[in-house]
Amino acid sequence: MSVSQVRSPYDVRILCRNKAFNAPSTAGLCPGYSQANVIILPNKFAADFRCPLLGETKPGDPQVPEALAADSDVRTDCPSYNVYRDGVFSEQKESIEQEWRNDSVTFFIGCSYSFEAALAKNGLAPRHLELGRAVPMYRTSYRLCPAGVFSGHMVVSMRPYRLADLERVRDITRPFVKTHGEPVAWGPEGAKSLGITDLDGTNPDFGDPTVIKDGEIAVYFGCGVTPQLSVMDSGIAGEVVGHTPGRMLMLDIKDEDVCVSV
Repeated sequence: MSVSQVRSPYDVRILCRNKAFNAPSTAGLCPGYSQANVIILPNKFAADFRCPLLGETKPGDPQVPEALAADSDVRTDCPSYNVYRDGVFSEQKESIEQEWRNDSVTFFIGCSYSFEAALAKNGLAPRHLELGRAVPMYRTSYRLCPAGVFSGHMVVSMRPYRLADLERVRDITRPFVKTHGEPVAWGPEGAKSLGITDLDGTNPDFGDPTVIKDGEIAVYFGCGVTPQLSVMDSGIAGEVVGHTPGRMLMLDIKDEDVCVSV
């Protein structure tokens, strides 16, 4: 089975488990199903880290909660992982069974890929889906509220849209509060407020470059890569693992499960 043949989130997880996932991103896979950012920390940091979450594991248990995904092992079921040692990116791996510890705790954080099917359904498909790429992501100058050992700056994802479509984009994404919701900023002034200097989408900090066409503006959303940047900004001692940005854990829950009525 190849990525083009997958029919369910479970199929994607099996490809990952067998180290056979060869797409650049999980964007656009299994429309209607949610995806999650993943970060794995020593249990001693868990209380400091907790923030709005889709779920978490018990210390030392690698099984994804059944409410999120059936028969899923977080050590193998993402396409790839970033490993950080003492707050510094060390390597990218296809599985992290060797890095797993008895005190490892996994947090599952909402992903903005989860509202992209709704955008596409309304004729507003994100550009990176058209290009077959991961969404571009940027470090910002917006400081997070410190929590215990964690501090740092927010990361945002970016999707270009016409200014005339902005209110529709906001209306469609607003209910997805568990997966970042509506945009946090847009246009040149928004980029300036976030400290972003790459105004044409060609040099993101994470993910892939995109194309901003004439008449379009950059629209910025909250991003679940923020915790990984916080790990680096805070210099967290020891080993921490996160999904590779743009290559998420596929969940069995539907997009409407992370959407609220407004």
